[in-house]
Amino acid sequence: MHHLSKLAVIGAALLLALSAAGGPPQPATSKSPSAARAEFLPAMPHPAISQPSTGQPAAVPRAVRKPVVGHTAAATAAPTPAQQLARLTLAQRVGQLFMVAATATGADANTMSDLTRYHVGNVYLAGRSRAGSAATAAVVRRMTATVSAATSGGIRLAVATDQEGGFVQVLGGPGFSTIPTALSQGTLTTAALQANARVWGSQLRAAGLTMNLAPVLDTVPSRQFAPRNAPIGFFGREYGFTPQAVSAHGGAFAAGMRQAGIAPVVKHFPGLGRVTLNTDTTGNVKDTVTTRTDPYLLPFRTAIQAGARWVMVSSAYYTRIDAGHIAPFSPLIMRTMLRSDLHFTGVVLSDDLCNAAQLAPWALGTRATSYIHAGGTMLLCANPRAIPAMYTAVLQLAQHNPAFAAEVNAAALKVLTVKAGH
Repeated sequence: MHHLSKLAVIGAALLLALSAAGGPPQPATSKSPSAARAEFLPAMPHPAISQPSTGQPAAVPRAVRKPVVGHTAAATAAPTPAQQLARLTLAQRVGQLFMVAATATGADANTMSDLTRYHVGNVYLAGRSRAGSAATAAVVRRMTATVSAATSGGIRLAVATDQEGGFVQVLGGPGFSTIPTALSQGTLTTAALQANARVWGSQLRAAGLTMNLAPVLDTVPSRQFAPRNAPIGFFGREYGFTPQAVSAHGGAFAAGMRQAGIAPVVKHFPGLGRVTLNTDTTGNVKDTVTTRTDPYLLPFRTAIQAGARWVMVSSAYYTRIDAGHIAPFSPLIMRTMLRSDLHFTGVVLSDDLCNAAQLAPWALGTRATSYIHAGGTMLLCANPRAIPAMYTAVLQLAQHNPAFAAEVNAAALKVLTVKAGH
């Protein structure tokens, strides 16, 4: 994911209406708001295909909570998600489709503006913090305090972070265990891992978080290939080297998180375990192996059958599935594979669509509208400064195109439904 770029260094007016004639636009390298004035779906570049070149946890708490992803105030008669949607303005509905980064040690002015001016309804803590649980809770409270009828219709924030373990652990310090790599977690029994994950999830819950952008369900094919697998195997983010091992241990991690009241996000569909480049730091990353019925989809299928409500989609090309589109712009991957083949009914969350090198060919606004139109539900953005252009593109297209507005409304209802714990 987006945060690994640092580790890799170490180791129409706005958008033309859909009914307008003409072909799709060419990718643009400009990331300014004006550059977002493009057609609805981007044309895809066709460069040559690249070749694959602990601490001990505390006792498990007894309380088990069903994840309710948004911070919600107690109510005698809580409105249904459909009733919540009806009360939101279009601008507020669009805001529910974004998840923006906030520095784990304290949200900056850009993030706070995104939450208030642009109605963003979801945030994730990024970077690294060793300040501990109490300090993290204060950071979360500052952001949740921005919620009002004007900003989000009273729909509270979903607050996430990346707490996988090993190299990918955002939160540390007093109140947070040091979590081993997923590869190390995979050596535990599934019962022990689930118990540990429940403790780790309880620590997140105590700090005010509602989600964890984990577990990784990508399967790296072998220990020998792992060092060449830039995004996953190189960092020990895999639970093992077979789909069965990844499914069992990734599922145990997810179950423990759910028991703690934290919603797990399984990633990166349909898999990054067989690529050799990292979409955070490199463009034109292609998986030339995975198919629509690939055995390596097993961990995702099993997680969905077990009740996963959040799936993060990768940003790679999958040439044997949809060679013309990267995954976040592919209806075949998000609508057909996830929704129809795997019967997923939850939120489809993107990987970072703002800073990742893989997305550089497309203007910010085009990235956002293309993702929603292709079947994405919520867009993750690692750069708070990019939100205005992306948000404006989605809002203005929804204002002028009824078909796209219907897609926005459907996505917003999905977000509200899952955030409410349904």
